[in-house]
Parts: sequence; C-alpha cells; structure tokens
Amino acid sequence: MSQDLIREYEEKLKQLEQENKNLQDQLQAAGAKVALGELLGTVTHEFNNMLMTVINYTSLGLRDTDTQRRTNALQKIDLASRRAAKISESILAMAKNRKPHPEPTDLIQLTEDILLLLEREMRKYRVSVDTSFAPNLPEINAQGNQIQQVLLNLLINARQAMPDGGNVTIKIEYNANTNTVDCSIQDNGTGIPTNILPHIFEPSFTTKKGPDASGKGGNGVGLAMCKKIIDEHHGFIHVFSTVGKGTRFVLKFPALPSEK
Repeated sequence: MSQDLIREYEEKLKQLEQENKNLQDQLQAAGAKVALGELLGTVTHEFNNMLMTVINYTSLGLRDTDTQRRTNALQKIDLASRRAAKISESILAMAKNRKPHPEPTDLIQLTEDILLLLEREMRKYRVSVDTSFAPNLPEINAQGNQIQQVLLNLLINARQAMPDGGNVTIKIEYNANTNTVDCSIQDNGTGIPTNILPHIFEPSFTTKKGPDASGKGGNGVGLAMCKKIIDEHHGFIHVFSTVGKGTRFVLKFPALPSEK
C-alpha cells in the first residue's frame, strides 16, 4: 500500500472520528434540552399551585373579618410563599451550576435541589422518596447542571417504571475502597428484562412507545446521555435489575481530597 493511500485513509479516519464526536455532542445537547424542557414543565405547574394558593387565601383573608380565619389564611400564604422561595433557590442554584468547566461540587445538594423540583410530580404519581445521605462527604469534581440532568433522567425513569405508584430510595455515601462518592437510585418497579439490559445505554435505544401522560420519555436519548456525562466525569454507572422487583442505578464519582 502506497504512502499516499495510507495518508488518505488516516485523514478519512480522522474525519470520521470528528463526525462521531460532533454527533455525540449533538446527542448530549438534545438530551440537555429534553431534561430542561421536562424540568420547566414540572416547575411551571408547581409555581402555579403556589401562586393560586397565595391568591385564594389572600382573597379569603381580605373578605373575612374573623381574626382566627384571617390568621389561618396568612399561615397558608406564608407556607406557600416559603415553598415558592425554596423552588426559586433551587432554580437559581441550577443556573449557577451551568459552568463551562468542572468544579468542587456537593452531590447531596444537587440531589436535594432536583428532589425539591420533582416533589409535586412524585406525589402526583403516588411515588414516595426515601433518602439516606452520609454526613461529611467529600466533594466531587463536576459540572453541576450535567450531573443534575443525569439525576433528573434516572428519577423520571424510576417514576415511570412504577405506573401504579411505589418507592424510590436514594443513597449517597463515600466508598473508601474505591475512593468514590457513590449515589444509588433504587425503585421497586417493573424491572428490565435480561435481554434488554445490555443495550440500555446505546444511543436511541428505548423500550418506550412514546412520551407518557406527563409528556416525558420515549426518545431513547436519556440513558445514553447519562453514560456519556458520567464517562466525561471519569466516573462509572452500573445498573442492576430484576423483572417484577425493580431496578437500581449506581453512580460512582472520584472523590476530591478533603480539606483535612
């Protein structure tokens, strides 16, 4: 084979590698837009509920001359306002996390912000969430908004795997054997068949027939995007599933050295 032909093949290979990278970037961007759209829909409903609570109890308090009933109305307004403020803080935190580079990040805080924004949706679909967060965890080096995309996707998948309601357990702890911060998301849903399990991280692979009643899922982008993000953070994602019993995703992130 001539040197000219070898160079031609090498240039073609580089071109294909660049095209592949561009497609992967587009896939991740599409996944980010899907996650953001789903989150905005959830937050809009939640804010609307808080706003209607404030409006209704304000009208009631203005009309009613009974001191006790006015006090009750003000207490309802106070609770709704505080709830709206917490949601605003979570949204602002997510905006702050949109850095172009990784930085020391508290994985528990990222998780709590996502859970706050998903609370109404979980409640609507009769899904309870239990958390177990170890104290004094080391930080991880991460782009916060990308990790929240992963958490959002996995939690929505867990909710969809339990159409009749169920329980999600989230556990975050430090693993001294691997020097990683591990996040486990366990549901007690339908589970994933063994013949499908090896393919779930493949681009565009999905078993869903389309978006569910909430408008989420069915595009085959989510889990492929999750794996790509975790890989870029030098972490690992593992899945364990039993049909009829549920699925557990485990995310492992390299731990940053503690201040000690």
